[in-house]
Amino acid sequence: MAEVTVVFADLTGSTGVFESLGNAKATQAITRLTQWIGKVCEAYRGHVVKYLGDGVLVVFPDNTDAVDAVIELQRVHRDRIRNWPEQLKMKLQLGVARGEIVEQDGDCFGDAVNLASRLSDLSGPDQILATENAIKQLPSDTLVRSRNLGAMEIRGRVESCMVHRIEWQSEVASESFTVPASLPVAPAKPGSPAAAIELSWLDINTAFVSNELPIFLGRDHDAEFVVQDPRVSRRHARIEWRAGKFYLEDVSSYGTWVRFSDSAAVVALRRQECVLLLEGEIALGAPFEDFTVPTVSFKFADGKVHLKEK
Repeated sequence: MAEVTVVFADLTGSTGVFESLGNAKATQAITRLTQWIGKVCEAYRGHVVKYLGDGVLVVFPDNTDAVDAVIELQRVHRDRIRNWPEQLKMKLQLGVARGEIVEQDGDCFGDAVNLASRLSDLSGPDQILATENAIKQLPSDTLVRSRNLGAMEIRGRVESCMVHRIEWQSEVASESFTVPASLPVAPAKPGSPAAAIELSWLDINTAFVSNELPIFLGRDHDAEFVVQDPRVSRRHARIEWRAGKFYLEDVSSYGTWVRFSDSAAVVALRRQECVLLLEGEIALGAPFEDFTVPTVSFKFADGKVHLKEK
């Protein structure tokens, strides 16, 4: 079987559009957008496998065509909706995976299909997540920039997957990225101080050493890091130390959003996890666009500093 690159494109915010426009007009608007997504992909020699409500599944024989297509989709769509009313804006989130697939009865199956779908779910609005295989097969002289987000646990897979975020915004300084970027968090050497993660929210500052993990962030007074806000679940998110890295897992009702200090791009988590690579912020229960959302800052230190102020 020949390898292909699978792209899963999904529109966010469709629920609000149905509330604003009603079923008939919202369905028309979403259909026009998904049909446009399909046409752009076909212009880059992709084959639309199927339309899934507010999503589109596409396969590309050529990996570079696929990456060029998803970047074009984000750039054009961002400009298209720039002046739309906020309640009508539907943003794109995209997953890209390279691998072998099986085609049957007009559909396609395989690990790459599952990965593309999961990465689309993991990505936030305006974001493109791709597997390492898709990034590595880009030409050596490519102008595509990406950030290595590290290994992520993908629901339904035994092995973790190395995930990259494609940085498609032309206004972001190119020196901020490498292809691929190296991971800043390395496993501790024997005899070295234990790693620690420091969390801050309002006047609460707490540091947890790696050997004290896992810990929970949540509204419950039994959580190790308490955030009192009605949007925060009793046990909202879990931080654990695994294979020399800190992992954040969303276990909430309404979701968790993460952004790192080196980029404005956001990782949206819904019962999923990501590795915490650089210092940054965690939004609990609502995206960062809501300026009232409880936002927990995090940074890393060695185990010599250990504060517990509640």
